[in-house]
Amino acid sequence: MSDIDYRAFPAPAKLNLMLKVVGRRADGYHLLETVFRLLDFGDTVEIAPRADDRIVLADPLPGVAPEQDLTVRAARLLQRETACGQGADLRVKKRIPMGGGLGGGSSDAATVLMALNQLWGTGLSRERLMALGVTLGADVPVFVFGQNAFARGIGDELAALALPSKWYVVLHPGVHVPTAEIFSSPLLTRDSAPSIMPILETTQQVGNDLQSVVCKLYPAVNEALDELRKFGSPLMTGSGSCVFLECDSENEAAKIFRVVSEKYDGFVAKGLDRHPLYDTN
Repeated sequence: MSDIDYRAFPAPAKLNLMLKVVGRRADGYHLLETVFRLLDFGDTVEIAPRADDRIVLADPLPGVAPEQDLTVRAARLLQRETACGQGADLRVKKRIPMGGGLGGGSSDAATVLMALNQLWGTGLSRERLMALGVTLGADVPVFVFGQNAFARGIGDELAALALPSKWYVVLHPGVHVPTAEIFSSPLLTRDSAPSIMPILETTQQVGNDLQSVVCKLYPAVNEALDELRKFGSPLMTGSGSCVFLECDSENEAAKIFRVVSEKYDGFVAKGLDRHPLYDTN
């Protein structure tokens, strides 16, 4: 048993309710438009401040050196930016599938930034934490932003978006889709028309420009979509591989999941309005 006095902090998953690739920057980053929806399903990041400046990660992910782990990098970044002399013990309880387009690593990093900002008393604003977050990954800022959002740019230009109460059936097809492979694919269309009235259009246009590419390269993703197509109009989230179906009620989502879970791992989750740590920053 560990004698470290950890505190637990939530790191919610996200879905992309729509995703368009509208261009590409000179540095190679793709310009996107997307709608981020936070879920009441996620990882738990456990943190205990240290009197020295060490950042210690318990139970590192297999194949990932601790110093490369996004949680460790987030803690180190906050240390450097604030000249903080404190350290932290970190431990992550993973529930979000890796490589599934649900933002698990980015959410874990955002939770570390927000929690240590509080525990260390470094006092950075939400905007400053978001600016730090984007240097770790394009999805980190939306978790610090803490609200459902319409996003532009590389996903870091955010506008809060009010979304109706919905439930989601989320399936993992059992394959890992490398994001870089999809964005570098010659099959990817990069010239979708930007939205003129984003808030209106996001309620009327549902699609993911990455989905057709992923389905060609990873047929298992399309097979999972086919399973959900029996019940509605599913979508892939992010660059895959997870797919989801939006439902109006918990009962509807549970009924569908009972059927599809015979073939697939996954979960049922409710959409959140705000990140559980929203009021801490």
